[in-house]
Amino acid sequence: MSNEEGQRHVNDPAVIRRLLQTPARWAVVGLTNNPNRVAPGVSRFLQDQLDMEIIPVSLSGESVLGNVGYKRLGEIPGHINVVNCFVNSQKVGDIVDQAIAVGADAVWLQLGVIDEAAARRAKEAGLEVVMDTCPKIEYPYL
Repeated sequence: MSNEEGQRHVNDPAVIRRLLQTPARWAVVGLTNNPNRVAPGVSRFLQDQLDMEIIPVSLSGESVLGNVGYKRLGEIPGHINVVNCFVNSQKVGDIVDQAIAVGADAVWLQLGVIDEAAARRAKEAGLEVVMDTCPKIEYPYL
């Protein structure tokens, strides 16, 4: 995406540390039961190893890892701390806008998911942003 209005986003190690060390509610967008996808393994790690509450979000709204699924962030009852995005870069802007609309605290764009304009919008709305990395990659560095 374009970079015309500012600098490239740089992940803050303190934000990553806080997000991974504080038990929270993570809405995982793109989480399905498809074993060929990365999202189920990362979500299982977040849930089982880091004690995060996982809320699956997908087009089908299917339940995953024993957790009730939803089709959109706005359908989820209660506060969402982190929106973890397993969608391609071209689609992530809409998810970030949904995260802003529901008042999430942070967005985490997975490895390879990059949208500088969406990251800027999230930061301007007061959300913390992690982009182009994975919790399973970052956790060993804590």
